[in-house]
Amino acid sequence: MANQPEALIQRIEDYRDYLHLLARLQLDPRLRGKLDPSDVVQQTLAKAHQNREQFRGRTAAEQAAWLRRILANSLIDAARKYQREVAVEIAVEQAVHDSSARLDAWLAAEQSSPSEHVGHEEQLLRLAAALARLPDDQRIVIELHHLKQDAVADIARRLDKTEAAVAGLLRRGLKKLRQLLQEPS
Repeated sequence: MANQPEALIQRIEDYRDYLHLLARLQLDPRLRGKLDPSDVVQQTLAKAHQNREQFRGRTAAEQAAWLRRILANSLIDAARKYQREVAVEIAVEQAVHDSSARLDAWLAAEQSSPSEHVGHEEQLLRLAAALARLPDDQRIVIELHHLKQDAVADIARRLDKTEAAVAGLLRRGLKKLRQLLQEPS
């Protein structure tokens, strides 16, 4: 990939929704008024473009890991700027890794044969893009429940909704998500 800078540039852009999903999941709610996940993703992509010659990987998985590391560093920098907590570094890096692992596990649970595991990184990107297309309320409850593993009752309290309302948003959101994922690329 390092020999094909234009292909790498385009490939980096393909990760925008995926990185935005991870940033939304990991940005401390106390920082939301000061920092938007889109700003962190933009900064991450700018750093990736600026340092693309440093990427030594050859696979999509290696590139995703490289971009996740840049995202984690961007989140750490933002946390330092606004919270001044040194301990947050390890927590943010681990949280980004954990969210990515939950995304992988959620996607893998939907796959049954080895042939379905081909193109895993592309499926992660499609999942992130499909989540980005959902209405905000559906996207938020899916992210909180399936990717952060929050209980429906906790989500209901956090969003000031009934558990039945959250369950309905989950059902409708998952139905729409499945439809979006079945659309041709």
